[in-house]
Amino acid sequence: MELGAFSVGLAVEDLAASMEFYGKLGFTQYAGDPAQNWVIMKNGHANIGLFQGMLEKNVLIFNPGWNQDAEALGSFTDVRELQRQLKAQGARFDAEADEATTGPASAILADPDGNPVYLDQHV
Repeated sequence: MELGAFSVGLAVEDLAASMEFYGKLGFTQYAGDPAQNWVIMKNGHANIGLFQGMLEKNVLIFNPGWNQDAEALGSFTDVRELQRQLKAQGARFDAEADEATTGPASAILADPDGNPVYLDQHV
């Protein structure tokens, strides 16, 4: 099962302090806007999203259709197909992609420990 690009979304209390900390680890701002309380930081192929006041807890994020540089892939498994495959295996979703649509969509499920897994397709 190909889930696309992977990143971790962190629920942070102080965006500036988190940006400074991850900057010391070699991460640089790649996307986002601190004025909107979120940024994506990158170090090689590792992506970390920092979200102040936007997430209840840390989130595992997969982006079907994107590589680690947020570039569209030529072919990929659509989030709705991933959702069908996972549901067929017994996975339960907290939020589902509308299977009657095409293009950008998202779905959310939780792992056995309650960690949110966000399938977020932008293409």
